[in-house]
Amino acid sequence: MNPIAFRATILNIAGNTALFILKIVAGALSGSIALISDAINSLNDIAAAVATFICVKISNKQADEGHPFGHSRAEPIAGLIVAVLAGILGFEVIRASVERLLSDSTPEITAFSLAVPVITMAAKGSMAWHFKRVGRMFNSPALNATAIDSMMDVLIAVAALAGIAGAYMGYEYFDPLAGLVISLWIIYAGYKIGLENIAYLIGEAPPPLLMEAIKSAALAVKDVKAINTVRAHFVGNFIHVEIHVEVDKDLSTFDSHAIGKEVERSVEGVGSIEKTFVHIDPV
Repeated sequence: MNPIAFRATILNIAGNTALFILKIVAGALSGSIALISDAINSLNDIAAAVATFICVKISNKQADEGHPFGHSRAEPIAGLIVAVLAGILGFEVIRASVERLLSDSTPEITAFSLAVPVITMAAKGSMAWHFKRVGRMFNSPALNATAIDSMMDVLIAVAALAGIAGAYMGYEYFDPLAGLVISLWIIYAGYKIGLENIAYLIGEAPPPLLMEAIKSAALAVKDVKAINTVRAHFVGNFIHVEIHVEVDKDLSTFDSHAIGKEVERSVEGVGSIEKTFVHIDPV
C-alpha cells in the first residue's frame, strides 16, 4: 500500500472519530437535533473510512493467479459502501428531524454548541483538500469519494450552525429544519458517489476526450499508418484499452512487433491507462 495513501486513510479514520466524539457530546448536552444529526453523519464517515482503508489496501495488492489484472475493483466497492451508508443515514436524519418538528422540546444552546460546527468546518475543509490531492495523485476513486464526502460535511456543518444559532436566538424550529437540510444533502451526495463508482464497476467507457488522447498517442508512433478500432473500459479505477493499428504489410514480423510494443508504451503513458492490448493490421 502506498504510504501516502495509507496515511490519508488513517487520517480519515482518526479525524472522523475525533469529530464524532466532539459532536455527540455537544449534541447530548444541548439536545440539538442538528448536532446529533451531524454526529450520526460522522459515525457514518467512520464506517466509510474503515471501508476505504480496507479496500485501498486490497486494491494495492499485486496481481496473482486468481486476479491476473490486480485488485483495483476493490476501491469502487468502498465508494459504493459510502453511498449506501449515506442513503441510510439521510433517511434516518429525516425521521429524527420530523419527530423534533412535531414535538415541543427546545435545545439548550451554549457557546460550546456553537463552536463545534465551526471546528468541524475547519477540520473537514482541510481534510477535503488533502484527500482530493492524494486521490488525484493515485487516481483513487475511494479517496476521491472521501474528498467529496468531506466537503459535503463542511456544508452540513454550516447548516448545523445555522440551525443551532437560530435556536439560540429563540427560533427553535431552525434546529430540526437544519436537520432536514443536512439529511437531503447527505442523500444527494450518496447518490452522486454511487453513480460514479457503479460506472467503474460495470466497465463503462472513458470520456471522449480521453479516447481522443488514446488515438493521438497511438498515431504519434512512427510507422503507424492508421487506427482501425479503439475500445476502452474501466477495470476498477484503471482503464484497459484494445487498439488495432495499421502498419506496412511488407514489414518483418520483428519490426511489426516492435511497433506494437511502442504503441503499447505510448498509450499507457496517457492518464490512468493501466493495460493496452495492441493488434497489428498489415496493409
